[in-house]
Amino acid sequence: MNDDRHTLLASAIVLFTGVLWGIYWLPVRALGDMGLTGAWGTAAITVATVLLLLPIAIRHRRQLRQTHPIALVSIAAGGAAFALYSVGFMYGRVAIIILLWFLSPVWSTLIGRYVMGWPTPRLRIVAIVLGLVGLLIMLGADGGLPLPQGIGEWMALIAGILWSFSTTGIRVKSNIEAMPATFIFAVGAAITALVLAPILEPVPTLTSTEAPAMAGLALITGGLWWGLNLVALMWATARLEPARVCILLMSEVLFGALSAAVLAGETLHPAEVIGGMIVLIAGLLEVLPVRPKVNHKPGL
Repeated sequence: MNDDRHTLLASAIVLFTGVLWGIYWLPVRALGDMGLTGAWGTAAITVATVLLLLPIAIRHRRQLRQTHPIALVSIAAGGAAFALYSVGFMYGRVAIIILLWFLSPVWSTLIGRYVMGWPTPRLRIVAIVLGLVGLLIMLGADGGLPLPQGIGEWMALIAGILWSFSTTGIRVKSNIEAMPATFIFAVGAAITALVLAPILEPVPTLTSTEAPAMAGLALITGGLWWGLNLVALMWATARLEPARVCILLMSEVLFGALSAAVLAGETLHPAEVIGGMIVLIAGLLEVLPVRPKVNHKPGL
């Protein structure tokens, strides 16, 4: 397959990934309606993913043993971030949860500058300012303090920050392949969801007739979203420019907002829409390529 076809295929995968994550809230809330409220639905999905990927992890056990501990912790932390994001859909509005997650490029830039000591180009500083302005507008749409409303929005905000720490650690220390990395990712998510589940909601009482349907939906969701989808996304992002990936993944916001409006009757305040658009613009600016400075010497 030539480079153009690789690029086209990778772009289609990223676009489809965004669409799929835009409707991810549907199976999460469906499990909630079945009785797996709070984090219990996410726990079922992520445990199912761990079980599905366990044979792959066993086959790659030598690589897992040789992987740097910081890389493993960073990947697991990414799974924890996704678990918080997933649980957030049970307590918050879909579009706001997704937009708060899309602030992660801003947090990544701040972590790179103040934790890792990486240089921050001017364009990145503009992105940070825009992202924070968009956040304040979005969260202050009701005229009150610009703070997350409810546990779902707080989870999404924390998830984005945690994801930024995770991706920084992965960038610095990880060289693990996509399949075993996805297993560690799922383990981190499952542990997080299992810890949160009994704190947020009581242990569900399930009947023998309900359990098979729940298990089936959890397996399908885990296999499709947390398994196949993430592996495909890792393959595709390695073959595309970050800016293109970011643009294509914005289909998640569009399909998330539209599906929530049509199927759940969720709407956004005009100020939330404006703030959300600014957040997305900030995300785009953060991944645009920065032209390196060239020192011109006199006489050259």
